[in-house]
Amino acid sequence: MMVDAVRVGLVGAGPWAQMFHAPMLSEGPHCTLSMVWARRFEAASALAGQFGAAATDDFEALLAGCDAVAFAVPPDVQAQMAPTAAVAGKPLLLEKPIALALADARAMVAAIEAAGVPTQVVLSRRYSSRIRTFLEELRGFTVAGVRTSFVSGAFLPGSPFATPWRLQQGAVLDVGPHVLDLMDAVAGHIDSISYVGDTYDWSALTTVHDSGAIGQACISSVVPGELSDLTVFGPEGIRSAPPRDDTERGEVMRTIAEEFAGVVRTGQSHELDVRRGLYLQELIQGR
Repeated sequence: MMVDAVRVGLVGAGPWAQMFHAPMLSEGPHCTLSMVWARRFEAASALAGQFGAAATDDFEALLAGCDAVAFAVPPDVQAQMAPTAAVAGKPLLLEKPIALALADARAMVAAIEAAGVPTQVVLSRRYSSRIRTFLEELRGFTVAGVRTSFVSGAFLPGSPFATPWRLQQGAVLDVGPHVLDLMDAVAGHIDSISYVGDTYDWSALTTVHDSGAIGQACISSVVPGELSDLTVFGPEGIRSAPPRDDTERGEVMRTIAEEFAGVVRTGQSHELDVRRGLYLQELIQGR
């Protein structure tokens, strides 16, 4: 039986909306991009026109023209606007970090939970079959240690990710949620975390998990090239996730759209929900 695609309104028309969210939501068959909102109507119109969607600079109009809302805006803007969408009864597809300040993240979560709408967070590596298969293969494996890296040149001049909030806040708040989410998924709940280095140039962090496992990670967004690896250690030996290939982004986009449509239709939040986003932000900013 055919099911109508979920109409998603997209908040934002910047580089990440252009590169990821708009193509993901317009591809179908599970979601369709119904409308794009931006503060500047010209920006909303330019992006919406590429995908056959309507454009608006009126947030209330966006809410009236969709079944659910996806956010691709700076975290502080997301934290301001998401509660309004939640009060309007719209399921939410949120970006990480869910806010800039921890207090704002907590306030946003409280407002969303009071509204009772389901949520999903774009922790992109967790939607990859490569990572999901690796995590499944670790069932029964005793993890004593985990090592991972998220290193790239994302903040270097000319990169579409070198946006003001990222350059001001640094790599840990930007990609730290990805790193800590995977470390938690591999080794269990993170009990404590410590950092050395600089949040902008290079950071190394150590996690202590409730299981007793110890994790170590390196994070930087000012190194030319890219390294994204994940290795676990235990009595049974060493296990490493396979490397990412060029097809992964497309696969991840399709999976996020399909699973968000499921969230909207069932009214049940995803495993990677706004509470997960808050947990990761508390690890980063609660120290």
